[in-house]
Amino acid sequence: MAEANPVLVAVTRGDRVESAHRGAAAVVDAAGALVFARGDVETPIFPRSAVKPLQVLPLLETGAADRFAVTEAELALACASHAGEPEHVSRVAQWLDRLGLSESALVCGPHPPLAEAAAHDLISRGESPSRLHNNCSGKHTGFLATALHLREPTTGYAGPVHPVQLRVRRTLAHLGGCDLNDTHVAADGCGVPTLAMPLQALARALALLAAPAPLGRLRALAARRVVAAMTAHPFLVGGSGRFDTAIMEAAAGSVMVKAGAEGVHAAAVPALGLGIAVKIDDGARRAADAAMAALLLRFAQPGADLRVRLVHFVETALRNTLDARIGTLRVMPGWLED
Repeated sequence: MAEANPVLVAVTRGDRVESAHRGAAAVVDAAGALVFARGDVETPIFPRSAVKPLQVLPLLETGAADRFAVTEAELALACASHAGEPEHVSRVAQWLDRLGLSESALVCGPHPPLAEAAAHDLISRGESPSRLHNNCSGKHTGFLATALHLREPTTGYAGPVHPVQLRVRRTLAHLGGCDLNDTHVAADGCGVPTLAMPLQALARALALLAAPAPLGRLRALAARRVVAAMTAHPFLVGGSGRFDTAIMEAAAGSVMVKAGAEGVHAAAVPALGLGIAVKIDDGARRAADAAMAALLLRFAQPGADLRVRLVHFVETALRNTLDARIGTLRVMPGWLED
């Protein structure tokens, strides 16, 4: 893959390229047409957390969200890779409590908050991270709510053949327009299955999330609620200093973005009915952010505030500990051209 895909982002030190990040990108419209492609967009990749806005759809479609009075903020947390800051943790804890569950019901293991300040605060108090600090705790709470609503076992909800995960698989296959067979299943970082799909299929799924009319009344309503929740609560989706939060704050509802691990990023542009997906071969988050920013600049018709924020990510000065500029991270020219 690394030899086939073009260099999307490069890092210079002085006047020389020090690191180069190859990858692939796809832009698809709601009719399923491939609007733009660079690199290999057909070989399945693991989308990781970029599919959280799709994994949450059954929570709404089954009626579980309405039964348990899931708020818009909680819905955003179900789509989040949150930074484990106090607002994230307390909201998930309150949601679990309302379900009559404790954090021990969560399959996702504990890890330190992704937000450095929150991690330091835990250490200063002599406390250890809990499962609530896991960046996927909101998604897992959503899975538990769906299982409770449908009277399914809450134990084992992360297993690949549990009804919760089978519904997710059907949802991803439907929106992506692809077959998600057993050979494309692996374990994600939080313990649930991650299902490999072509980058083009991921972009197609996000396009349908952006413009869901072809999906039918129930799924279209669920898709609109997901996009509305994420764009209304960008801090809950990510957190302090996170790309997704910064971009959605500046976009004011015009763009929904969701990062995944190992250099995956996905976006939906509701007004234009576009889905965008990028995968960086070496898994670099910095390159995925820069490539997604460049794609949004070209295809999302950003307003002034969003444009300023995106330009910052497309070309970022690198500085040393003396605050002297020593290089640049920038999107390579050429690959975005027709």
